[in-house]
Amino acid sequence: MADTLDPLSPSTNDSSPGLMNILRQRLGRTPTGANGDGYVEFGEFRSEQSGVKKVGTFAGVFCPVVLSMFSALVFIRMGYLIGNAGLLVTLAQFGMAYLIVGFTVTSICAISTNGAVEGGGVYFMISRTLGPEFGGAIGTLFFFANVVSSALCISACAEAMVENFGDDGGYLIGSSPGLPSGYWYNFLYRSALNAVGLGVSLAGASLFASTSLAIWLTTIVCLFSAFLSFFITAPGQIEKPASNTIVNATNFTYTGLSSVTLRENLYPNYSRDYTADGEFVDFASVFGVLFTGVTGVMAGANMSGELKNPSLNIPRGTLGALLLTALTYLSLSLLTAATCSRELLQNNYVYLLPINIWPPFIAVGMLTATFSAGLSNLIGASRVLEALAKDDIFGFLLRPMVSRSGNPVLAVIASWLLVQFAIMADSLNAIAQVNSVLFMTSYFAINLACLGLDLASAPNFRPTFKQFSWASSLAGLVGCAGVMFFTRAGYAAGAALACCGLVLALHFLSPAAADPGWGSLSQALIFHQVRKYLLLLDPRRQHVKFWRPQMLLLVASPRHCAPLIDFVNDQKKGGLFVLGHVRVGELDGSGDPLSDEHKYWLQLIDHLKVKAFVELCLCESVRGGAAQLSRLSGLGAMKPDTVLLGFRDQAPHRDFFRDPSSPYKTSMFDLEGGEVVFPARASKISVTEYVRIVSDVLCVGKNVCLCRHFHKLDMEAIAKRSSSSRSIDVWLVEPLRPSREEPFSVRALFALQLAAVVRSARGWTRLGLRVHIITGVSTTGPLSSSPDQLSPGRPVTERLEQLLKMLRINATIHPVPEWPSLEGSHRWADLDDDQVYQRVPMNYLQKVNSIIKARSSEAVVTFIQLPPPPPSVNRDDDICNDYLKTLDELTKDLSPTILVRGLKSVTSTSL
Repeated sequence: MADTLDPLSPSTNDSSPGLMNILRQRLGRTPTGANGDGYVEFGEFRSEQSGVKKVGTFAGVFCPVVLSMFSALVFIRMGYLIGNAGLLVTLAQFGMAYLIVGFTVTSICAISTNGAVEGGGVYFMISRTLGPEFGGAIGTLFFFANVVSSALCISACAEAMVENFGDDGGYLIGSSPGLPSGYWYNFLYRSALNAVGLGVSLAGASLFASTSLAIWLTTIVCLFSAFLSFFITAPGQIEKPASNTIVNATNFTYTGLSSVTLRENLYPNYSRDYTADGEFVDFASVFGVLFTGVTGVMAGANMSGELKNPSLNIPRGTLGALLLTALTYLSLSLLTAATCSRELLQNNYVYLLPINIWPPFIAVGMLTATFSAGLSNLIGASRVLEALAKDDIFGFLLRPMVSRSGNPVLAVIASWLLVQFAIMADSLNAIAQVNSVLFMTSYFAINLACLGLDLASAPNFRPTFKQFSWASSLAGLVGCAGVMFFTRAGYAAGAALACCGLVLALHFLSPAAADPGWGSLSQALIFHQVRKYLLLLDPRRQHVKFWRPQMLLLVASPRHCAPLIDFVNDQKKGGLFVLGHVRVGELDGSGDPLSDEHKYWLQLIDHLKVKAFVELCLCESVRGGAAQLSRLSGLGAMKPDTVLLGFRDQAPHRDFFRDPSSPYKTSMFDLEGGEVVFPARASKISVTEYVRIVSDVLCVGKNVCLCRHFHKLDMEAIAKRSSSSRSIDVWLVEPLRPSREEPFSVRALFALQLAAVVRSARGWTRLGLRVHIITGVSTTGPLSSSPDQLSPGRPVTERLEQLLKMLRINATIHPVPEWPSLEGSHRWADLDDDQVYQRVPMNYLQKVNSIIKARSSEAVVTFIQLPPPPPSVNRDDDICNDYLKTLDELTKDLSPTILVRGLKSVTSTSL
């Protein structure tokens, strides 16, 4: 069995329409015309599902955002904020929260106006920007953020029910028996509210959107009554709620508008939270509750799948809602601080109820604001979950969540179950802390996505929302991270670890990570940075101390040389590795014949697990294509300096992709209809063309390596301990002009360096490195090393040993005392290179071959000096035949062998 023969020869199916059609079917697309008359499918023109109603800016974005932001804060927790943090700190916290949210909203608007936004809202935006791994991780956290937010609002709604309709509520039911309270009763009320939310969600988001206007109007009327009451209600005493059991006092003062009360409420005075078993309140806990009042800003973006024009609806509705809620919180904070005593605010969080001109207004506002916000978050969570399922982020685990009717029933049920689990927490304020951190993590990701897009200078990032800039995204990003870790470092660290864990898990396990077809910001950033550093990588400043192999392996059919590709991957030592392929043909105006095949070369790299680039060339001849690849492969200073070719001989092929005993066996390159990718060749290129390719590579100043017998190489056995007795052999001998000074030449040291690099690769370190030199011929070559370092008068073995130490190469020296002589050729040194290949005796080559075979019988790979091609290679075909016969006889029946011809110095003895 022979190795890869003549790996440059063209494929047999160059003009086969059958394989091209199969390739196109596999790629799942129809090629566009040569004149650009193909069609591109744009997301903006996607067809809408029949029967799914779309909503506009006001009902679809503005109302849900306002209701979600008001949620539990505006009617139930304003007293908690002012009573503990004071007016100044509360306003500062609102300012900080709105700055973060404002910067994030500019990022949301930028992304939503930069292309078609589909279902999934913020998750869709992040995933299409940052890619499936990071987008899927943030989308998962955002899903849980909506779940926790829904639980928060439902818990607040249940708390409002108990405060108003409980045994001691008193404001609405008087002396009638009310709702019993306690943990399990409260859990029952939350579960009932959650069940109602489930029913509405199953009916469809359009039902909620159509009723959101009525809910919004009701909430606004109730809120207006609260503002009006501050100016109408007379001062008096307010009773504490029944849920407050940590103080003995029963009445607290409502003063009406008073400058004295305002001054008393200016500064912080943290106390105990009567809804959380008397736990002490601090700055972080207050901010965690306050931030829930701004987390609803993405409620409109979550409804993107139900919006008529998301790119227009989301910015307008979100910015309008942000302005209204900011004015509301500011006004409510000022009026509260100017009318309510500190004791009232700290011990009665629902103070708006007893001071209202008609308390039922506040009761209705509490229930509608909290329930609608909880419902909005439940619907939003289900849409994010469905989007994750559609994108195949978690594979089969979420596939049942995809809906065919437009309403994701299973996703709604799954979200409802998680909300049901979350409402088991009895403390509204405890839920608020987790909710705030999860939303800030999502805000962080949105700002990161926009910042990356702007810094990457992506030409297609052209948002129509002009108020966005990289500075706003950076401010939002830094603000989110700083506030998270300042207020709740433990929760923030947990969210960060969860996000990192999900990113890694999705990278290795998610089906979508392989080829989502979305584009990834990381690729844009990598391109930006690689281009930057390639320009800085000046080839004029390269030094031999930092040389590393940069390989171009010319391959005709990878299925016959898989071990060689694997070997060169180890040989590159962190350098450049390019797989080059030449197809004989020319452009005929019908498209690029190599475009479809390129995908399979990339799959080949994945299958062989090599770190390589692919360069495909279309040329009228193999020789011309090889010359093009040799000269043009790579970019800037990262260009191959060594070209490797398979050897041209008569050995039969071995198909490593179909051989049952091959470690490279795979069926991924077998197509329907009996055709295969990377087929075997019908004929080899001629001897003349092959030898001229070798000559061309040397002519353009590239090192050349001819690789033979690599079908024998077992890469799996090399890694085993049983191979530790074997070696890598280097023959520092010029076979046709032998000299004791050859080990000190540039070309010999290049071969030695390649062998040392291979030995340093993983799996090869157990092998010994053996250097073979001759001592039985006269000295004819010049001494390449300086005399002060290596004295020419000393034995060659001693001098070589000293050189190896200076080069830090751990190798054993094996002298060859008797080298065959060239009988009848006493004037051999006077022959030119053409005459050498014409007159070299066959028995001499056979003796050299037998010496190498005997001494390197245990070698895994053998490096031998490649004699130079004859000068008249381009004029005389017979000379080419003589040259290739010489190489064939020299390497016959050896272990995997590399014939090396180095042109440049690649070793250094200096620091």
